[in-house]
Amino acid sequence: MNETTRTYDVIVIGAGPVGENVAERARAAGLSTVIVERELLGGECSFRARDASKALLRPVVARADARRVPGLAQAVAGPLDAGAVLAHRDKMASYRKDEDRADRLNSVSVDLIRGHGRLDGPRRVRVETPDGGTITLSARHAVVVSTGTHAAVPALPGLDTVRAWTSREATSADKVPGRLAVVGGGVVAVEMATAWQALGSQVTMLVLEDGLLQRMESFAGRLVTDGLREAGVDVRFTTSVARLARENGEVRIALADGGHLVADEILFATGRAPNTWDLGLETIGLTPGDWLKVDDTFRVTGVADGWFYAVGDVNQRALLTHQGTYQARIAGAVIGARAGGEVVDDTLWGTHVATADHMAVPQVVFAHPEVASVGMTTHDAVGFGHRIKVVDYDLAHVAGAHEYAEEYRGQARMLIDLDRDTVAGVTFAGPGVTELLYSATVAVAGEVPIDRLWHAVPAFPTIGEIWLRLLETHRG
Repeated sequence: MNETTRTYDVIVIGAGPVGENVAERARAAGLSTVIVERELLGGECSFRARDASKALLRPVVARADARRVPGLAQAVAGPLDAGAVLAHRDKMASYRKDEDRADRLNSVSVDLIRGHGRLDGPRRVRVETPDGGTITLSARHAVVVSTGTHAAVPALPGLDTVRAWTSREATSADKVPGRLAVVGGGVVAVEMATAWQALGSQVTMLVLEDGLLQRMESFAGRLVTDGLREAGVDVRFTTSVARLARENGEVRIALADGGHLVADEILFATGRAPNTWDLGLETIGLTPGDWLKVDDTFRVTGVADGWFYAVGDVNQRALLTHQGTYQARIAGAVIGARAGGEVVDDTLWGTHVATADHMAVPQVVFAHPEVASVGMTTHDAVGFGHRIKVVDYDLAHVAGAHEYAEEYRGQARMLIDLDRDTVAGVTFAGPGVTELLYSATVAVAGEVPIDRLWHAVPAFPTIGEIWLRLLETHRG
């Protein structure tokens, strides 16, 4: 084999969890596979997002839960040990080293090339390696892009002077800022406001909309807002930033309404953009910087011969690691089937089609209270023209909930598809509700008939009793 030109069945660009999964699945299908990565193996999720953020949030949520339990509250009355939390965060993020991931790829016979990979026409990828060399790769069957996203920060006067945080800095900072301004009202904004306030920051949230978590059921945003404010976070709605400056180490924030705010750091959690600018998309007729639109088998639309795939955040279907790895499992199986001349099972809920992307996407917000949801929201269902019944229940009326808090506050909502008599969506907000999410996901993805769900008996006294109460409320 020529040292600078190599041919594989499958080339994967991007070695985050999604890229790793699709590469492993392709290799398991008997296809020679190489993965290309210019940064750390494991990507944003492993080092600066999922693992790091949850390591910051776990002690925060655990302490909040403990403070609600009689007999335990006084034992956890003091502040968190910020140094210990940050040290544990670094351990959980593998100290931003990726040797174990390289060993994992080697163990499953997936080749690794470190460098910047760009498309160079159909089925070709050119890789610039760290030593200044170039390797040209050719794919017999597929090129898969799993390059993820980066923080989308609005263009504001003075932004380049303040060294603003994005999610990367927010999950990897090595000290607690005295004052932190958080711009945004989505999941990242909520979780980072929760974490840094508990670690000792004075946190102010500047939210353009009139509520938090706008893509979820409205009660979830209201309960989280109450929790943040009770914890000491200053949450300001319908507020936007006009300009920024850093003077004497402080960030000076001018607001659009004429107000001013001073902080030590400012975090922008205002959305994501695809990592496709420097990917060589123009060599195959696509526009650099665009999201990669795909069909339900993850072939990129508008590319002849069907050799180009995109999985994970870069296709904008569901910007969640667990959903991206679901896509990777499907894409790897699809590529293997097509390479072997097999029939692709693209029926609803089939082996080679991502039905869950449309109907059963689960998500958790790690705040206090927690929020867990799967499937459609009320707004989604109405927008799509579904006939639904909204069933609400106060979680404080569930006996098992009071094991989490003497004075429990929370809510559950189940959406019933009246035409199919199945669960179309579920949202829970309250302490401990993440434990309910997988059962909700099974109910939605499995399209379990309501009459059958009635026979799934929850143990007493557990928070899972909410299922019985929702069904009783539905039956009346």
